Amino acid sequence: MIDNQYPRQYVKAMPRACNSCRRPLVLAALLSLLCLSSGAWAGAVADANAGRGGETLDVKSLPTKGATTLIDFYSPYCPPCVQLAPIMEKLAAKRPDLAIQKVNINRPEVKGIDWLSPLAQQFRIRQVPYFMIFSPKGKLLAQGRDAKDQVIRWLQEAGLMP
Repeated sequence: MIDNQYPRQYVKAMPRACNSCRRPLVLAALLSLLCLSSGAWAGAVADANAGRGGETLDVKSLPTKGATTLIDFYSPYCPPCVQLAPIMEKLAAKRPDLAIQKVNINRPEVKGIDWLSPLAQQFRIRQVPYFMIFSPKGKLLAQGRDAKDQVIRWLQEAGLMP
């Protein structure tokens, strides 16, 4: 209840009280936004190199701690990659223990699959989609054909592929 005798004191005190309440809420919101935007949670598909397509990257920074991480190297000009994208979203939804990181091998100015991009050269990628699988501790478990076979098994187990 506001005392009508001292409205100025009340008006002066309100910003201080509101700011002290708002700070923890703002910090919590920023922290949750940071976690969500970094893709640092399992059971989701994150774009690992958004805005930096085709550039080299440190693949060791991509695995999510505590979850098996699947890195999916793709090109937006690859028909199988485009068809696989929604299926990977469904796989991530069915497998909360799996974090999927999508990595675009194409440089922005190149139309068609960019086999000559620094990223494709860095990992010697000759076909897309190309997969790498990391353990929850960040150790490389499989890549290339072995990783592709594992992804196919996961898709079959999840009922997303015959």
